[in-house]
Amino acid sequence: MLKLTPLLMMLAYGLVMYRFSVWRTKRELDARSTELADASLRRLTDRMADALGLERIRVHIYEVAPVNGLAAPDGRIFITRGFHDRYRSGDVSAEELASVIAHELGHVALGHARRRMIDFSGQNAIRLVLATVLNRVLPGLGAWIAGALASLLAARLSRQDEYEADAYASALLVKAGIGTAPQKSLFAKLESLAGGGSGGMPAWLMSHPKTADRIRAIEALEARWQVPRLPS
Repeated sequence: MLKLTPLLMMLAYGLVMYRFSVWRTKRELDARSTELADASLRRLTDRMADALGLERIRVHIYEVAPVNGLAAPDGRIFITRGFHDRYRSGDVSAEELASVIAHELGHVALGHARRRMIDFSGQNAIRLVLATVLNRVLPGLGAWIAGALASLLAARLSRQDEYEADAYASALLVKAGIGTAPQKSLFAKLESLAGGGSGGMPAWLMSHPKTADRIRAIEALEARWQVPRLPS
């Protein structure tokens, strides 16, 4: 039992830190967001709501400049002010922004926030076990190697979540009559919209899959569903 105490403590620490992060995120979002009021987007979100059998899909604007969308642990969907500004300027269409909303709905529907809580606690435990074992072989380097391996695992799990949310969004967009074309066209321009990209970083080091890989995954779904594809 005593040998398991450090492991149990790391699991508990991970859970506490995750809960604190959720509390801090909710506080930040409550203070810096308002509900989105846009007629064009509302028509599209209403179509998605009908497809899901929901009365309404509420979307909030998070008042920060970076281009991003996010699903809060409490299930709320947010689009950043920076993303909405690019939509208002014509850089992003209403359908493309709707595909972001569909993607974030996927994170909520698939329970990714809860999965991240479990993963975060598990990664802390893995880091502790690996550091203990590796430090015996490589004193001074064991903890660093363990941290790097845990980070690689976290990135891989995050990419898995992104693929799952993409697939959910594709299915919802098709069912709502919007289609997957806006989803793919947004991916094609997302790196420039965000002011950068992955560059030469290997895909397995990134928390999000490469753009080309995400588009290929969507097109594989289209082929499976026999959804007509627009010319590139």
